Amino acid sequence: MFYALATRKLRSSLVNFKHVLSDIETLNQKAREGEYELTAISYHAYPYVADKYRLMAAGSSVGDGYGPMIIATSSLDPASLKGKRIAVPGKLTTAFLALQLYQPDFVPVMTPFDKIPDAVSEKAVDAGLVIHEAQLTFAKGGFHKVVDLGAWWKQRHDLPLPLGANALLRSLSEPVQRECCRLMRESIQYALDNREQALEYAMQFARDMDPTLADKFVGMYVNHDTVDAGERVPQAAQLLLDEGYAAGLIPHKVELDFIR
Repeated sequence: MFYALATRKLRSSLVNFKHVLSDIETLNQKAREGEYELTAISYHAYPYVADKYRLMAAGSSVGDGYGPMIIATSSLDPASLKGKRIAVPGKLTTAFLALQLYQPDFVPVMTPFDKIPDAVSEKAVDAGLVIHEAQLTFAKGGFHKVVDLGAWWKQRHDLPLPLGANALLRSLSEPVQRECCRLMRESIQYALDNREQALEYAMQFARDMDPTLADKFVGMYVNHDTVDAGERVPQAAQLLLDEGYAAGLIPHKVELDFIR
């Protein structure tokens, strides 16, 4: 998403970018402090940062019929997850919220996202909630899929599962917010139009992922919904947060606020 900005293929007379790389749960927590002017966050985190941030229409990661999944070392009936110890990548991740809606009764074990397969393999937990490329590689690692939460959400609501978004500080001036939105949208479109070069750039941060696999993974989460969330993604995200509030998983009701 950020290739064109990081490599200065796109420039602006109004704003400059300094790139900070962190895992999504760290960014969620930093957003609660208002640390960054522009940041990636989980949709689940938005109720906790809505006083500080607006959501950008460009930059969403959305699973349409697929998404975070529960894996285990043996074939488990999804109903058997009740009461199990499950490694999760962070309390503010959207994956964690979706899992809580799917199965409210389990013991969460907070684990860095890239260590979750190891925790499952070592039997430190009964199952793991994976949010990145392990969605594609779990079988090669000897794991079994218990449930795909994106598929579950799609079957339940006939909507995609919005996972991550970009957010802008409300305190920024309106011209700066609009310029950031323009640049983000154009950066994503540039990457889609120059996929090979953008993927080569992204592979620097891909944890030794196979390029073919990386290309497939990117295609799952950087697409037309990422360029512009349209109407369906906000609808799905609002429903997700409303269900979280109704289930007592989110402390207060919030209305999504997007800027284009």
